[in-house]
Amino acid sequence: MSAVCDPPGGPVFLSIVVPVFNEEESLPALAARLRPVLDGVGEPYEVLTVDDGSTDKTPRVLEDLRGAWPELRVVTLRRNSGHQAALTAGLHRARGAYVISMDADLQDPPEVIPRMLDLARSDGLDVVYGVRTDRSADSGFKRRTAAGYYWLMRRLAGPHVPAQAGDFRLLSRQVVETLKSLPEQQQIHRLLIPWLGFPDGRITYQRGERVAGTTKYPLHKMVLLALDSVTSFSAAPLRLATAIGAGSLVVCLGFLVWTLVAHATGNTLPGWTSLITTVLFFGAVQLFCVGMLGEYVARIYTAVQARPAYFVARDTDGERR
Repeated sequence: MSAVCDPPGGPVFLSIVVPVFNEEESLPALAARLRPVLDGVGEPYEVLTVDDGSTDKTPRVLEDLRGAWPELRVVTLRRNSGHQAALTAGLHRARGAYVISMDADLQDPPEVIPRMLDLARSDGLDVVYGVRTDRSADSGFKRRTAAGYYWLMRRLAGPHVPAQAGDFRLLSRQVVETLKSLPEQQQIHRLLIPWLGFPDGRITYQRGERVAGTTKYPLHKMVLLALDSVTSFSAAPLRLATAIGAGSLVVCLGFLVWTLVAHATGNTLPGWTSLITTVLFFGAVQLFCVGMLGEYVARIYTAVQARPAYFVARDTDGERR
């Protein structure tokens, strides 16, 4: 990434990074709530929206908002690259001494931002996580799957992963520069940032309802996020495959003893059901183990290709200058 010069009037103190994808209905409400909060901070700031290849009127809405809000900056990606890639693009291009990431749906309230800044400055913290203590606005299915995800991640990646902390967080410039220096193309920030080990704190809040539109994280994307999280931060699935293989060997030995006893006692009637069941069981075990290996090989293949996770088509910051 090329270096970005400070704008006229001094450096940016705070950058707000907001990945957006088909959020034409949410953006006006986001601007209406976010701008008064940031104006009240009393420090120079920028709001960096990353348009992740939206197909609705999101680009037009962003242009209209930018005309009345000079601090609004729009980065447009050439194609839809995914939420984590769009977030990476925003973090890499943000210029603030502090960088806060949040979604556009207002489920994570912008009114929490001053509390994050106060905690980071008073305690000298590099990371402040927004932790959801109340998710009653979410559906029961969403709450259960989210709880299961964080439970699994804390056991595989380590207890340093904060429970119920999504992508609403504050980062210092040092953390952002560290993230930029990492060679990973696909960064899972909710696991990668705790792994870095910077001093951190937590601000709790009640998660609200989506202000408009529909969720951009349906079930299949949640499953893909969980799969990427597991394979990026733990070799536990490979060890599980080894354990299943060892258990299958024990079962095979048991079947061998059973067949020898049956032969010795003359009880050798044909057993089609047991034969088919055994073949299907061990075939499924083998396919599962091969599939786990394939997931890791696919990530090695992606890493070897070293293709960027995103391509920037436009950054209005350069146009303003």
